[in-house]
Parts: sequence; structure tokens; C-alpha cells
Amino acid sequence: MKQIPKRSEVRVEDTWNLTDIFENDEAWLREYEALNQLTEKISSFSGKIAENANDLLAYFKLEDDLTVRMSKLYGYASCKGDEDTANNYYQDLRGKAMSTVVALSTASAFAVPEIMSIPEEKLNAFYAEAPELETYRRSIYVIRRRAAHILSPECEALLAAAGEMADAPDNIGSTLRNAELRFPSVTDPEGRERQLTGGSFVPLLENPDQNFRKLVFETYYNRLAEYQNTIAATLNAQFKQLIFFADARKYGSTLEAALDSHEIPTEVYTNLIEAVHQNLDKMYRYVRLRKKMLGVDNVHIYDVYTPIVADAASEISFEAAKETVLEALHVLGDDYVALLKEGFKNRWIDVYENEGKRGGAYSSGNAFPHPYVLLNHKDNLDSMFTLAHEMGHALHSYHSCKYQPVCTSDYVIFVAEVASTVNEVLLMRRLLAKTTDVRQRAYLINHFLDQFKGTIYRQTMFAEFEMEMGKMAESGMALTADSLNEKYYELNKLYFGPDMVMDDGIKLEWARIPHFFYNYYVFQYATGFSAAVAIANRILTEGEPAVKDYKKFLSGGCSIDPISLLKIAGVDMSTPKPVNDALSLFGELIEELEALEL
Repeated sequence: MKQIPKRSEVRVEDTWNLTDIFENDEAWLREYEALNQLTEKISSFSGKIAENANDLLAYFKLEDDLTVRMSKLYGYASCKGDEDTANNYYQDLRGKAMSTVVALSTASAFAVPEIMSIPEEKLNAFYAEAPELETYRRSIYVIRRRAAHILSPECEALLAAAGEMADAPDNIGSTLRNAELRFPSVTDPEGRERQLTGGSFVPLLENPDQNFRKLVFETYYNRLAEYQNTIAATLNAQFKQLIFFADARKYGSTLEAALDSHEIPTEVYTNLIEAVHQNLDKMYRYVRLRKKMLGVDNVHIYDVYTPIVADAASEISFEAAKETVLEALHVLGDDYVALLKEGFKNRWIDVYENEGKRGGAYSSGNAFPHPYVLLNHKDNLDSMFTLAHEMGHALHSYHSCKYQPVCTSDYVIFVAEVASTVNEVLLMRRLLAKTTDVRQRAYLINHFLDQFKGTIYRQTMFAEFEMEMGKMAESGMALTADSLNEKYYELNKLYFGPDMVMDDGIKLEWARIPHFFYNYYVFQYATGFSAAVAIANRILTEGEPAVKDYKKFLSGGCSIDPISLLKIAGVDMSTPKPVNDALSLFGELIEELEALEL
């Protein structure tokens, strides 16, 4: 077994260069002290910004300066902390940075109600008196657009004070799932004892032995069933608090309240569900293909994760992965490729696993002075796609921060997965275009199909379940384990179709999904993936005009609402067309895999 190196044993070339943010820890500490001295300066604007145009402008400029400086302060500490999570010194720095963020945010709490209080005529006079305020017109609009849902200062203070209680259902559920819920071990076909956990559950269901998959599935859900009433109670409390805040702010539903904060019409959510319903025939066809390729008499719900095409991927080194990603993304232009090369050459990326390093992968989102990407690279296909994905995030942040003023440089979560997935789709299309080996091609198509299945169908099913929970709670119905089991089981039957054996345990899957505490979040995975497929297809068919529009999108930050921003790239998410088009491609890929002679 390959030994995982200590941080000190990793080649410098394979680590990110955080000296681009701060030369050393001492420089970070000096900035930390300086920022903590600024709370009084922020507070000095209280009572002034609604009265004087120049004070309002000065406040926004100060806020921009603090945004950049805090991004650097927290970014450095966070990245350092993730290099080795056992290093208490950097965990302490991260804690210090977060405390500073909270202190500065608290000091500026006066700003929103004061900006809300400015009469429209007076605000227009401010723009005329201080033309530089035009830079902040969008920021002011975003604050003031929700005027009908903002309460008196006293009521706002009360709602803010209730925030900690509102987080309780999520915190309790997380503690139960991660700290207290324990599962029995299972014995695999080779006679090895395997620890069953929330993290190992799906990997164990990838095992080629169907009887073992059944054992894993039943063992997991039998134990989860013992806690179903407690978990249902936390979800019931979650929706009670969502209803409380939606009612307090005069929204028609919890869904409307959640989406309005990002300027997303509820029709985008319901259109997604409707479009996926109209394309369920393709999922049913995929289930039949899975049954055939697995060679089983019956395909069970616990068979959905095991690969239907044997691993045909050769070893892909990080150097080879970089070259392939550069080749695939060359369609985005020389300037885009040059930025990728700059990131590769100038150590934007922390590449390999080391002892104590945070798992998974991410792009920091901090593009001051440039983004940073954490990987735990393995020499395989998945890691190559992860590289393309995270560099998509990184270059989205880079473009937004370079071409937008600070106040509109941070794009919203609705568009956050688009650029990363565009890169993945372009990489997949390039690999398919140059692959002639039948087994390799089948392996790639299966990888792509799994993305559609997991991102559009599965996340939309989650989104529909979440919407149904909201309706049940808003009608006064308690979210009990029995009612949730029944609704979730029905949705699984609907989404997987008649050829899937719907084992009883799946009715409890809702109890293991933390995203149901994220307030109507998951639908954005499906919309983002659909938008990305549409954009990538347009780039590959139309060339330069599509690339030009896409870069405008990448450079847009939050300068306009996210639906309008995606329209610049040629995608209208207010209609079901992007979802329908993406699932048409899903159908075409199924047809091709069916036709391949393996």
C-alpha cells in the first residue's frame, strides 16, 4: 500500500503558493490586528449614510476594501488549515479570521435598514450629487428590492435574535448523523469485515456482488429505521422555522421565500420538475439497460451505484490530466487556456493527499489575488474530471473578480456550478470524439450517464420531495416518519419506473440526506447541470460567438440577476428547454450504449 506522505514530505511544486496572499504568518497577524481596529471606523457611518451622498459612497468604498482584505485574511487561514487539519496553529488562525468576519459584519448591521429607509427621490438626488455611486446602484437595488419583506428595526432585531434557534434542527440532525449514529459492520465476498458508515455506504453499494449490495442496503436502513422518528422530528422543526420566517416576511410560501433571496422565480423550480417528469421515459430506459448490462433477473434499488461497464480507464497521471484538460478546453480560446496554464505553472493548486489534509476538492472562491484549488489527486479518470471541474470554478471567480467591481464580483449559488460543469462536458465530449476503443467508449458514456442520473434526475427528485414537505407543513400537517416514508417511496417509484424493484428500505433514504436542511438548495444542481450542457453544446456547434457570450457570463459576477446572466450565454432557465435539451442528450447516449457490442 502506498504510504500517505506527511505535509513536510510533499514536493513544493505540488503545493499551492499562499505567499501570493501573505508573505508569511507574521504578515497575516499584522493584517488581522489592523482589521480588528476598523470596527469603530465602520460604526462611525451609522446614522449618516441615509443623510449624505458622499458618506454613503465612502461607506461602500470602505466595504469594498474590507471585502478584499477579509477575503485574503480568511482565504489564507482556511487554506493553511486545510493543508493539515491536525495543525492547531492554523485552526486557531481560521477561528480568528471568522471572529473578525463576525465582528466587522456586526459593526455594519446598521447599513441595510438605513439604505432601506432612503426615499426614492432622495436616492436619485444622491446619484446626481455623487456620480460614483452608480457603481453601487446594483448593490443598492438588491438591498431595496425586498422592501416589502423587510420589517421594522425592532422586528428585524427580533428575527436576527431567533437565527440561532432556527439553526437548531440542522445542528441537531447533523450531530445525530455524524457523531452518534453508528452502523454494524458487514462482511464482503472476500471475507473481510467492512465498516458501514454514512460515507462508506455508497462505495460499498458499488461492489459487483448483488447479494453483498443487498446486505449493505438492508443493514444500513434497518439501523436508520431505529432513528426515523427523531430525524423526522428535526425535519418537522426545520420546516416550522422556515414557515415562521416566510410568514413574518410576508411571503406566500417557504419556497418563494427561499428563492426570492437570489432573484429566482418559483417557476424555475416547478419548470424543472415538470420537464424531468416529461422525460422519465429515458430514465426507465436507462433502468432497463442497467438490468441487461448487469445480467440480473431483477434490478433492485440497491443496484443503482454499481458500474454497468467494467473499469476500462488506464492510469492518468496529473501531468497527463493537465494536458488532456488543456486540449479539451482549447475551444474556449487561447486566453482561457493561458489562464489555465498560469494556474498550473504558478501553483494555484494543492495537488496530492497528505496526512491530515482535508478530503475532497474545492476552488476557494477567493480570487484576490487569484483563486486556489485543493485536490486530492488520484491517477484516474474521476480525478481528471475533478481537475477540469475545479478549474472551471476557479476561472469563473477569476473572470468575475477581474471584470466586475468588488461589490458585484461574487456570483450567486444558482450559477455557481455552471462553469465547472461546462468544463466537464467539454472534456467528456473531447474524450468521446477521439476514443475508438469500444470498451473505453462504453466506459466514458456510462460515466456521463451517471452524471445525468445523479445530477438531474436524483437532485430533481430531492427537490420535488422538499417541495412536497413544504406543502405538507404549510397545510398544517406534521412531518412524521410515516408520512415522509410514504411520500418518498412514491417518488422513487415515479422516478425509476416499473422495471426497478423498489425495496422497502429506500423509503427511509430521506433520513440520510443532509441537503433537506439547506432550504430549497438541491434543485440548483440540476438547473446548473442543464445550463452547462446547453452552453457546452452551443460552444461546440457555434464556436466563437458562443465562446464570446460565455465569457461575458463568466465576467458577470452578480451584476444582474442570475436568470438574465445565463441568457447572455444563450440559456433561458425560465423555460424548460435547457432541461429538455440536456435530457435529449441523455437519451442519445443511452441509445449509443445500447448499440455498442461489448
